[in-house]
Amino acid sequence: MATHTCVCSCPAESKVKACWGLSQWGEDEIMQQDIRPLLAVDIIEQLHKQFALLSGGRGRDGAPIITFPEYSGFNELPDEDFVNVVTYLTSIPSLDAASIGFIIIIDRRRDKWSSVKASLARIAGAFPANLQLVLVLRPSRFFQRAIADIGIRLHREDFKMKVPIVMLNSLSDLHGYVDKGQLTCELGGSLQYCHSQWLHHRTAIENFAVTVKSTAQMLQKFGTDLSETELPNDVQCTKDLLTAHTEKRNKLKVGKHASTQPPGHCRGRNSLSLVNKTESHVLNPDEMDNQTTVERLMAQLDETENAFEQFWSKHHVKLEQCLQLRHFEQDFREVHTTSCLDSLMAALMWLSDLGDCVTGVEQILADLRRLETSAEKAQLQAGHGEQLIQSGHYAVDSIRPKCVELHHICDDFSNETKKKYDVLSKSLLETSVNHWCECGVYLLASQAVDKCQSQEGAETALLELENYMTTAEQQQLGQLKDLYNQNELVLTQPIKVKVQTALKRLEEAEEMFRKRRVSLKKLSAKQTRPVQPVAPRPEASPNYVMSRLCLSSQNQGLSFFTPRTHARTQTIMFSVVLSLYRHIMTELIETERLYVEELQSIMQGYAAALGDSELAHVIPAVLENNSDVLFGNLPEIYDFHNKMFLRELENCVEKPELVAKCFLKRKEELQVYEKYCQNKPRSEALWRQCGDSVFFQECQRRLDHKLSLDAYLLKPVQRITKYQLMLKEMLKCSRSSEGMAELEEALATVLEIIKSVNDSMHQIAITGFEGNLNDLGKLLMQGSFNVWADHKKGHSKVKDLARFKPMQRHLFLYNNMLLFCKKREETSDGHEKSPSYSFKHSLKMSAVGITENVKGDVKKFEIWYNGREEVYIIQVSA
Repeated sequence: MATHTCVCSCPAESKVKACWGLSQWGEDEIMQQDIRPLLAVDIIEQLHKQFALLSGGRGRDGAPIITFPEYSGFNELPDEDFVNVVTYLTSIPSLDAASIGFIIIIDRRRDKWSSVKASLARIAGAFPANLQLVLVLRPSRFFQRAIADIGIRLHREDFKMKVPIVMLNSLSDLHGYVDKGQLTCELGGSLQYCHSQWLHHRTAIENFAVTVKSTAQMLQKFGTDLSETELPNDVQCTKDLLTAHTEKRNKLKVGKHASTQPPGHCRGRNSLSLVNKTESHVLNPDEMDNQTTVERLMAQLDETENAFEQFWSKHHVKLEQCLQLRHFEQDFREVHTTSCLDSLMAALMWLSDLGDCVTGVEQILADLRRLETSAEKAQLQAGHGEQLIQSGHYAVDSIRPKCVELHHICDDFSNETKKKYDVLSKSLLETSVNHWCECGVYLLASQAVDKCQSQEGAETALLELENYMTTAEQQQLGQLKDLYNQNELVLTQPIKVKVQTALKRLEEAEEMFRKRRVSLKKLSAKQTRPVQPVAPRPEASPNYVMSRLCLSSQNQGLSFFTPRTHARTQTIMFSVVLSLYRHIMTELIETERLYVEELQSIMQGYAAALGDSELAHVIPAVLENNSDVLFGNLPEIYDFHNKMFLRELENCVEKPELVAKCFLKRKEELQVYEKYCQNKPRSEALWRQCGDSVFFQECQRRLDHKLSLDAYLLKPVQRITKYQLMLKEMLKCSRSSEGMAELEEALATVLEIIKSVNDSMHQIAITGFEGNLNDLGKLLMQGSFNVWADHKKGHSKVKDLARFKPMQRHLFLYNNMLLFCKKREETSDGHEKSPSYSFKHSLKMSAVGITENVKGDVKKFEIWYNGREEVYIIQVSA
């Protein structure tokens, strides 16, 4: 039976409470608290003694329960150890739970009254929190129980407590005050409690909290250091600063990630498992507080990390913009120095407006073009500045005046250049007129009078004169007069005098030519004999000659075709065929050389330029690490043609019949075109994103290409198609059956490559097929068809299917399977996209049967599957 005693007392005020109540921490407490709280690791040895436990049990009103189990050395515990442990345990429950008051359970069933007395005295003198109830399991031996009853009555005033002290005789009495579910098994309850596991969780949570705090402080300090860093004034220092800050941030991020994993590595889950229990285990209040604490710490850590990442993103953008600004300022100084723009303007003004001869004027024009090329750098720099302004650069106020200045200088230079070009073009025309007149006079003087007296000599001189007179029209010398009439008021006096002189000389020279022409016509008309009219013959082209000879050789009825003339005809035919053969061969080699040169220009002018430091600031960001996508395996194609194929074709110049062997020998190497064509859609998509950038414009200007890069990237596709056309032409001219067989095999090889490329382009466009196309065997055929379908097992009325509108399907026939796909063609941003094929159905070829000539229609055939469980009628699309 329990005895109930009340003793008035108040807790010792001299003891300071520890402030490590994790479940009570707010954001400011965790991130800003400077006083280090009492941690489990600080008193780990005392906690291991287990003279006081916080098992997680609660009273009926939610009061936390602290248990003092039987401990033989309780009376010998140092006061400091007792105070530290009790203080730490009372700091763990939440403020709401602690405000209700603690329930103390003292288990002294196997001990003496003296131990009970000592325990109550210690608790009364050093317990740092509110008490609600003290439950004492008195000694079980009869003598000690009697002493305990007497002692509690005699010494009640000594314990100075304002809460009831209940003496209990048995565990059943204890269960009348506390539910069994809130008591451990030692006290007859069902609450699961493992002290070592409890210590592990406490230390893990506290370590995580300390780490969160230190991480927040570390991020704050790093952010402060970054924000207080002054931006450098030169390119190299800015690069170094950007690299240093990025490396520090990356190292900090890696170290932070490794050190801020929450207890149990539960981060990111909806519910955190802080105790190693089964899924059916219900968390006790202390465990729920622990879970809430970790979740709050993680939320605060995430918030801190997000804030830092936002700061870092802005800081990194600012550093990159600073680097862009330093590049711009450095380039601006280079184009604006005395040795650049100013000197170009001076050189432009120094150039003469006139030339003494055609060569002199052309040299001045060449110098003008060289100056114009040098000035383009300033225009490019101004365009770069405009791009920075449009991108929202923080230093717009510094960039815009420089751009305005560059545009002003470039406009002045451009206007002066245009004036120079106008004047020099007129001067060039004037000098060309003078040169033409001088050469014409020399021609007239060189025609000997005695040679012109004969009809043949007169005709030769007349033809020579007329040919020269046509050059005046070709050189457009007549425009000089029109230009003079249009610009007479704006021409300077020296130019006006020179033009007038040139026009006068031209008029005099034309008059001389006219008179000489009349005289020569009269001389050539003497002793003229009538000429027998002859029917016109078509141009003796090789094809015409060959066709006529072939026709003649087949006509057995021509009486004038003797064996000797027949042999001569055969010889002529052979010569014509060989000439055609060599003509095709020459075209093949010349176009191959040009093709290799074009590939080389792409590799050196574009691909290599991606590593040019001078162009680094105008290279589009989307091209970073994507050059392989843009160019595909173009380097591999270039190496093959430059190092092998071109040389082998050149070795066939004298023996064109060996060309076929070149294609057969390099059958495997020519497969590189399949890989290139498979990548082409990705290359075109990337080009649409960055093709209009300043980088590609500058590369095109340097190469002096009339077409942009995308046109040159089509060259490999065009080249592999060109081969089959040339082989077909050579096959038409082939005479020997042996040579024809090799050419046919070479043509078949090229056509097979083209088909393989075409098939692969179609296959990579198949979407929605969950299997592996490589497992389906070789692609035998693909194409678009009209399809009527019936999926009813045993359906025999095939004629009914023809009433329905057919489906348009693209069929892919493999060794092991037949795929039904729907072809889709779309456009995006005005660009045509390659068609895609949406997978709809498949049939295993092992269960497919075919019926031809459905209903007598040879264009239709029937495919049935698995004993006519599925039936399809196929017809070629119109």
